[in-house]
Amino acid sequence: MPQLDTSTWFITILSMLLTLYIIMQMKVSKHIYYLNPEPAVMKATEHLTPWSTKWTKIYSPLSLPPR
Repeated sequence: MPQLDTSTWFITILSMLLTLYIIMQMKVSKHIYYLNPEPAVMKATEHLTPWSTKWTKIYSPLSLPPR
């Protein structure tokens, strides 16, 4: 039974790691980073609903009906 030749594994793994490092560096260098990011000013919107101006009576489900 022939033995597995592992003499080229070191250079294969090393070249793979170097290639991955270069690819990741190229991907990261394409990003645009802003120097001073500031939060966007959000305006509060007021929703007009028909029940916001009316008075509504809320009944508790555990209360007894009036006698």
